[in-house]
Amino acid sequence: MPKVLVVDDSWTDLTLIATPLRESGYDVITAVDGDEALEKILHERPQCVLLDVILPKQNGFQLCRRLKQMEQSRDIPIILISGKNTPLDKRWGLQQGADMYITKPFSKDELLASVRSLI
Repeated sequence: MPKVLVVDDSWTDLTLIATPLRESGYDVITAVDGDEALEKILHERPQCVLLDVILPKQNGFQLCRRLKQMEQSRDIPIILISGKNTPLDKRWGLQQGADMYITKPFSKDELLASVRSLI
């Protein structure tokens, strides 16, 4: 069963993302800030990371850039998830190395299809 890391500082959003993934059979681990996420990525080795953009300590853009520069995490697919939904926001997210950019609110089907397409 594929392991997925969900990173969001909002308990509500964390639950909205993690629950449908768990119900679909994914092994879901969570983190609430950029530092905790980095630690879990290096120790847990998830097959995919769903990363909120607005986070304490390091934002999602910074963490995404950092992960793509590090040898041990550069091949892990990253989906940025954000309420920022302008074309500029999306383009910037993809330029940071994200494999996909989903805007909130998203549907359960969109979420699952996005993860499935990258794992």
